[in-house]
Amino acid sequence: MGDVIKVGMADLKVVNPPNTIRTSGLGSCVGVVVYDEIRLVAGMAHIMLPSSSLNRQGQTNLAKYADTAIPALLMELEKLGAKTFSLKAKIAGGAQMFSFSTGSSDLMRIGPRNVEAVKATLKDLRIPLISEDVGGKSGRTIEFNPVTKMLHIRTVNQGTKEI
Repeated sequence: MGDVIKVGMADLKVVNPPNTIRTSGLGSCVGVVVYDEIRLVAGMAHIMLPSSSLNRQGQTNLAKYADTAIPALLMELEKLGAKTFSLKAKIAGGAQMFSFSTGSSDLMRIGPRNVEAVKATLKDLRIPLISEDVGGKSGRTIEFNPVTKMLHIRTVNQGTKEI
């Protein structure tokens, strides 16, 4: 049995088998898994915000934003021998955690905006999105196994599933 490598919020990591990779507390955040289906290496990013243009500090945490986390993840995967042409992606999260009665301010749509930004970035990088479990109103914990290529998703009050 391998180890479970934990990915924190606004963090990214890569793994080789037999290790698996996990992140918890995905509310409006999106967990992005990118894996090389031939070399069996995988990476995960826990993305909090859609765009690094939202950064107000001088130092950008690349893992925090969809547009910077996914390219950074690819660089880490390439260090493990991943080849761009055999990469695939799976995503989960992007819940709408709070309901607001007064209009839907764009700021309050962070979950859906994160999902849109992740999908747009994957498309720009020509990484096929194989499956997704996004939206809803509940938080998720996800764990990916690079050998089985299955993303195990535990959703608050909704049990578990694999995609």
